[in-house]
Formats: sequence, structure tokens, C-alpha cells
Amino acid sequence: MNKLYIRIKYFIDFFVALAAIAVTSPLFLAISLAIKAEDGGKVIFKQLRTGKNGKKFYCYKFRSMKRTDVAFDKEHPVIAGDNANVTKVGRFIRKFKIDELPQLFNIVKGDMCFIAPRPLMPVYDSDYKDWELIKFEMRPGLTGLGQVNGNGYLSISDRKYYDAYYVMHASPLLDLSILCKTVLLVFCGEGKLLRPVNGAQYTRLRREVRLRYSSNDILCAQLRLRTAK
Repeated sequence: MNKLYIRIKYFIDFFVALAAIAVTSPLFLAISLAIKAEDGGKVIFKQLRTGKNGKKFYCYKFRSMKRTDVAFDKEHPVIAGDNANVTKVGRFIRKFKIDELPQLFNIVKGDMCFIAPRPLMPVYDSDYKDWELIKFEMRPGLTGLGQVNGNGYLSISDRKYYDAYYVMHASPLLDLSILCKTVLLVFCGEGKLLRPVNGAQYTRLRREVRLRYSSNDILCAQLRLRTAK
């Protein structure tokens, strides 16, 4: 991981997020009013996620569902836009990824950045293989490599592969590619960009991680994930 680039990236992301909040404030207001007008419920939905070094934080979204206390299924985590629990406003904001906009405040707070591995819920913490733990060396992102290669259409293991790959290969060029594909998927849909991972790719990346990181580095990462709050 290019640590200098990541530090510069965090610094730039903070100011870009501040500017983006200012520019999109009318959209924030419009979406908030639409959500409130539809059913009178809460505008913002927050969910606990695992971030850098295993630290837990609340990830913000515009509420897109009628009920947010539905049972979570690890094997089928993505709720389709045509689900009966999704509101009318929710279908629109989910289709164009507008529901993710409040995460600009997560970026300003230092919980997240714009492009990096997406944060998962703590229920997945015990499922990581040792070499996949390098994901937690970075702040999670608003969008990432897994999102532009299939996101909900990928298996959890494939998403973790893309998370680890990004941490190993983060660069301005890769970020530009992810940014362009993020715009594309808003209009084309995640399914059109699906790129499953094959066994050879897993083997190469696992070997690359273990060559760069010592067993002690991986053990420390495991301990941080287990003890972080």
C-alpha cells in the first residue's frame, strides 16, 4: 500500500467532501422533505459498520425502507429495489445511489474516504481469512473496487478479494478508473459490470499479500479486529 498516497488522499477527500456537502445541500433538503412527506418517518438511517483497524462507526444513509429493523441475512445481504419494504422515494434514491449521500459526513468525520473498500457490518468480522485483514489498514470508502465489479451480484468472498486487491494496489489511476465506473453503474446497473473472481486470482493475491506482510503483521491485524470498539 502506498501510504503517502493514502495520506494525501484522506487530506483531499476531507475538503472535497466539505465542498460537496455545500453544493448538494439543496438536494439534501429535497430528499429529506420527500422522505418525510411519504411516511413521516426518520430521514437518516444509520448502521454500525467496521472501519479502519476494526474500529466500529455508524454509517449514514438516507432511509429507503419502510422498516429498518428487518432480520439480516448474511447470505443475501442486498435488498432489491422492488422489495415491498422499499419506499417509493427509496426506489428512486437507491437506483441513482443518492441514498449514500449522507456518507459525505462520514468522510468529514474521518470514518471514511471517497474510494476504498466498502465497510461491512460487524457480523462479518469473524469471517475474514488472515490475508484479507489488510482491508482494515484503510478507512472504508463511499465507493470501491467491489462496487464497480458487481457489488451485490458478487459473493461476499469476491467482494473481500476486491477489497484486499485495492489496498495492495491503490493508486491515482486505479481511483480514476473506479470513479468513472461508479458513474457508469449509476446508469447501467451493477449487474452489467459484474466480474466474478476466479481461483487463480485468489491464489496470486494471497501470495502477494503474504510476501509483503509478515505473520506478525497479520496477527496484529487479527487482534485489532477482535478488540476494536
